Amino acid sequence: MDTVKLAWRNVWRNPRRSGVTIAAVSLALFVMILYSGMFIGYLKGMERGIVELEVGDAQIFAEGYRARPSIYKTIDDAEGLLTRLDEAGFRGSARLLGSGLAAAGDASSGISMRAVDVARDAEVGSIAEQVEVGAWLDPAAPDEVVIGRKLARTLGAEVGAELVILSQGTDGSMANDLYKVRGILRGISDAVDRGGVFMTHAAFRELMVFPEGAHQIIVRTPAGVPLPEAAARLKKLAPAQDANDWKTLMPNLASMLDSSRAAMMFMFVIIYVAIGIVVLNAMLMAVFERIREFGVLKALGVGPLGVFGLILIETFIQTGVAILIGVAASVPANWYMVNVGIDMSFGDLTLMGMAVDPIWRSQVDASTYVTPILLLLVIITLAVLYPAIRAARVHPVEAMRYQ
Repeated sequence: MDTVKLAWRNVWRNPRRSGVTIAAVSLALFVMILYSGMFIGYLKGMERGIVELEVGDAQIFAEGYRARPSIYKTIDDAEGLLTRLDEAGFRGSARLLGSGLAAAGDASSGISMRAVDVARDAEVGSIAEQVEVGAWLDPAAPDEVVIGRKLARTLGAEVGAELVILSQGTDGSMANDLYKVRGILRGISDAVDRGGVFMTHAAFRELMVFPEGAHQIIVRTPAGVPLPEAAARLKKLAPAQDANDWKTLMPNLASMLDSSRAAMMFMFVIIYVAIGIVVLNAMLMAVFERIREFGVLKALGVGPLGVFGLILIETFIQTGVAILIGVAASVPANWYMVNVGIDMSFGDLTLMGMAVDPIWRSQVDASTYVTPILLLLVIITLAVLYPAIRAARVHPVEAMRYQ
């Protein structure tokens, strides 16, 4: 107890030096806590945008479809496969894919048709919530479509406008019909924005003379199951099909996110090394300024361990105060970043062709605070060892001569 009291007095005996050390450590901790939550939120937001808007956790195609897309390459017994997915805890939605030409007035453009099961699609993604103008598809209105915003601009089409779609049916006949624009999407991806036309299964089957089958199944994995494990289960459920998780389907994007995580850890290392240098410098200064004091303590019978412990306690007192200040400052900052965030909507924000949520929000949990604090304690403990050992090895006679 006497050692703790002495350490407390020593800390505040030089308030300027202690204040600088505490301020530096608390600022670093504040930055690390805030940065950790922001970066995890950024990465999770990117992944959530990829998974929920268009790609899903995984996708199933007919074998060979991704290499050479064709309306004739279909998933056999898609309904049966969807039932098996449901029974295994997955959620799936079948999509029918095709291409063609859309015209409105004097303008025309190539399109990619995407027919969805409205009810099931709502369980695997949030694209229905991305309608900027108008409304999402209604199974009761199969003659209405939802289109990408750049396509709407190209065609000069607004909600309520008539759209003629031309293509070739599976029986070789000319497929053409008139549709009404029900909604226009906000930014999803370059492909959807420039040529995406969403319609119901019924409308697509009638237009393309496509009575059965599906080209693609968007899959969401069971909660709590790691993606690689879920992908392995999915391959067993659809052995005759081409089933892959989103990281396999989009390797460049997955690699970019992994690189971002590595960059985050590298930044952590830089900041923690800086903290270690600050603490090392501060404690070395304190030791050299107090050589005579340590000599007196040892002459009075305080052993090397006592001096070593005194330095450690002084350091941990300063660290404890810094942690309190850093955490107290980071709590309101994190609350703001979680609930409000930073609006980045200064233009079309995309990442490798995929739309990104313009509001940057943090993701905060207990580890956001615990991990930086524990790492901080480890770094500071390592940094203070040399000054503490140096103080513990002071010889009383040499210390009394020290100027």
